[in-house]
Amino acid sequence: MCGFLFSAKRDEANFSRALEVMHHRGPDASGEMHQGGYVLGHRRLIVVDLDARSNQPFYSPDGKLAIVYNGEIYNHKELARKHHLDLHTTSDTEVLLLLYQKLGAACLQELNGMFAFVVLHTDSGKVFAARDRLGIKPLHIDRRREQPAFASEVASLLELDGHYEWDVEGLRQYIKLRTCFGSNTVYQNIEQLPAGCYYDDGRIIRYWQMPEGDQEAPGDEEVDALLRDAVKLRCMADVPLGSYLSGGLDSTIIARLAGADHVWSVGFEDHNEFSYAQLAADQFGMQHHACVATPESFQQTAKKMIQQRREPLSVPNEVLIYLMSQQVKTKNTVVLSGEGADELFFGYDRIFRWAHDQSEFSLREFDRHYSYGSHRDDEILDAVISPYLSMEGSVLGGVARFFQLGHLHGLLRRLDFSTMLASVEARVPFVDHRLVERMAGVPFDYRMGRDDVKLPLKRIYRSVIPHEIIERPKVGFPVPLKNMPFYDPSQTGGVMDQWLKFNLRILSGCDDLYLSLKNNLPLT
Repeated sequence: MCGFLFSAKRDEANFSRALEVMHHRGPDASGEMHQGGYVLGHRRLIVVDLDARSNQPFYSPDGKLAIVYNGEIYNHKELARKHHLDLHTTSDTEVLLLLYQKLGAACLQELNGMFAFVVLHTDSGKVFAARDRLGIKPLHIDRRREQPAFASEVASLLELDGHYEWDVEGLRQYIKLRTCFGSNTVYQNIEQLPAGCYYDDGRIIRYWQMPEGDQEAPGDEEVDALLRDAVKLRCMADVPLGSYLSGGLDSTIIARLAGADHVWSVGFEDHNEFSYAQLAADQFGMQHHACVATPESFQQTAKKMIQQRREPLSVPNEVLIYLMSQQVKTKNTVVLSGEGADELFFGYDRIFRWAHDQSEFSLREFDRHYSYGSHRDDEILDAVISPYLSMEGSVLGGVARFFQLGHLHGLLRRLDFSTMLASVEARVPFVDHRLVERMAGVPFDYRMGRDDVKLPLKRIYRSVIPHEIIERPKVGFPVPLKNMPFYDPSQTGGVMDQWLKFNLRILSGCDDLYLSLKNNLPLT
């Protein structure tokens, strides 16, 4: 897990400072390479192959290719054997680069992992970049000038060139939906490379699609085998590994399958689920660490995160993940997390039941079930949800695809930044693309019953998970925002509106940006 920056040589005066902005993503090593008309930089968090020989930027043996890469290729040993690669390290970086040299873009189809990388062809100056299927790892493209720059975080791109303009569509998406969708960010001409896509010398090409249409439900044995293998692959590390344990079903399953020595949860003194996490840890023989936040530490940390990220935070629990990750770092460098289970196994019971019962899609009803805050923006909501609906023949199919490809992407962005800010690598077994593909389009009643959700997970793991956790209703990841110093009960709008306003105030330095968006005024 790392952070990287790639730009034209014209930026070299600011390059080292811009790379240092991502020090948290890779505190163990740093490298820069000036090659032709480009500069490549990398910050390394050492997880696999502790030797400096795997530091980046990394060259192919013939010097024709150079790579900067963030992520993990979990099946890199298998791929090295399959393709008879001649290796000089034990890192997945070398396997990835040699596989790209051998297969080109076709190598992406063989990767099981989370990744974002840029490859420079040193002889021709051709640039190739790619992002994993579900967008677990971030990759931003700066198009403000003729030659694009690439980075793991927007903040580094803004350090290269501090002149920016707000992107109205990205900000409207944030105000309405708490995150940016598609390729949008809150800055004009700084975009995300979409998940499942690669960049090839100026062209963006999709290499992966979620399977469309219906398919038969898998057997429980198949789901169990896929998830167990996903966890096993994600336990690959040369450094200590732990697991988040919220006290809910998803993280409890992952912790049980991983068998980590240390498990972690977070909450407030009077607002937490520590008892459920402790119950599971006791049954599994694991050491449970409960991290306690206060309203004051929450607000101070949120401000720090916004200033560091140079983007607004999505949901308030992003702050808690970072506070917990700071404690995780004292014992673990890698941690497993349960993101993806709600999207694959229909854990959001209210909205999935609604979608199942609809013969026609109602934007207003979807808004009522999904959106938070008082802000109405039907145009933005329709623009975000419509592409997912058009891919499927039913309301349920379209809403499920939105959650699995759109909503989940926001959760993964949240997880990446909040863990990497603490120099911790988070891995998400439920987002193994094999499991995602197998669960796409399976029948509603395989995943949900009349009064229950995540049916296959509960059937499969009932014998190894505490009964109290199996049977408890879903509780999300709550933050008591009304207890925070920024909350003012005399203000109009709900507590989520005040959270969004707080974010944009810290980001822009005043309330004008938030007020302009709320009142549909031009941005200044």
